Amino acid sequence: MMVLSLMFVTLIVFLVIGVPIAYAIGGSGMLYMLLSNPSFLLTFPQRVWSGTESFIIIAMPLFMLTGELMNHSGLTRRLIDFSMLLVHPFGGGLGEVNVVSSMIFGGISGSSVADTSALGSILIPDMVKKGYPKSFAAGITVASSTIGMIIPPSVPMLMYAMVSGASVGRLFLAGLIPGILVGATQLIITNVISRKEGYHPKKEKIALKKMVKITKDGSLAMFMPILIIVSVSAGIATASESAGVAVLYASILGFFVYKELRWKDVGKALKKTLMMSSSIMIIGGFTMIFTWILAVEQVPAHIGSFLMGSNIPSWLVYIFLDIIILVLGTFLDVTPCILLISPILLPVMEQFGMNELQFGAIIIVGLAIGLVTPPVGMCLNVASKICNMPIIEIFKSAIPFIACNIIVLVMITFIPSLSLWLPSLM
Repeated sequence: MMVLSLMFVTLIVFLVIGVPIAYAIGGSGMLYMLLSNPSFLLTFPQRVWSGTESFIIIAMPLFMLTGELMNHSGLTRRLIDFSMLLVHPFGGGLGEVNVVSSMIFGGISGSSVADTSALGSILIPDMVKKGYPKSFAAGITVASSTIGMIIPPSVPMLMYAMVSGASVGRLFLAGLIPGILVGATQLIITNVISRKEGYHPKKEKIALKKMVKITKDGSLAMFMPILIIVSVSAGIATASESAGVAVLYASILGFFVYKELRWKDVGKALKKTLMMSSSIMIIGGFTMIFTWILAVEQVPAHIGSFLMGSNIPSWLVYIFLDIIILVLGTFLDVTPCILLISPILLPVMEQFGMNELQFGAIIIVGLAIGLVTPPVGMCLNVASKICNMPIIEIFKSAIPFIACNIIVLVMITFIPSLSLWLPSLM
């Protein structure tokens, strides 16, 4: 137990002094092996490798590449126009367009940070031109982009499926209703604020020819996430196979339908995908050492026995779970957080009657909030670079919308059917 405590202390020290998360995990794990039983070091390379050879993880770079190809194909502007068409009958403005675009784009990119970058670079300047305060435009952009990793397909969901053994198809379905709920509640808040502040534009007629073109372009893009969710959930294809089909579909749209994708763009997309996926895989490999140590020391079993023996009510444990996820998400990025805490907390929560799919939905929704909270807040940093504003100012403007995420987090924690109903239909 002393060696285990030293490992955790070393991990915390490494993180505090700024050591990259992958090497902080690997270094502290190596220290445990050295002090506990030096012969364990012989298995170190093998265990690191086992953390990167999962069949599920093949889908991750393919989904990333799909999002990059669609982004280079002029998809972002087409989705914004399509979203404008959807909110037009209700008198909505660019605030509502921002939320709807994030819901659609999230189903394509699977990444909240990509959502902020792609949509924010267009919508924030457009909203400022239409009279929205820059802080409001940036705040709603970062908050709505959290939907990107909740609505399937989602890269963080793939990482959770890898470490938990949960079905990818059922996990995608578990995140669908929570993602829609976040979007719906943010739409309500946006509409109330926009009406109060007079942000809504005067309703203008859209020519039929333009309406048909916008609908065609938007529908072609929306078909892809539907294809992925249906094929994976129905067992027609695995996550990796559907991701491969998605890359092919995005290439066909970019080259032959939208006709904006060029071979030099493919090179840029491949390079960016390689950089992002390799960094995640390094973290995954070293985290496997951490997971193995937790299993050897029976950490989840000890925590579960302590909580069960303390007669703590289940509802209080559920609240603690939400708080832990929110706090860790504030200081750690999404992927390492999923890989670190899932092996510890999932077995504990299962002892309190929580399903692995419900736990997956909770951790994804909770960690999405961390993307828009200082000091790490990846989406905040991206928006800050786009609009040249301090992240604190953006965060203040995002608070009303972040409250929607927290409400949905509490709802899916205490109402299991919100995340389990759709998977139960499989």
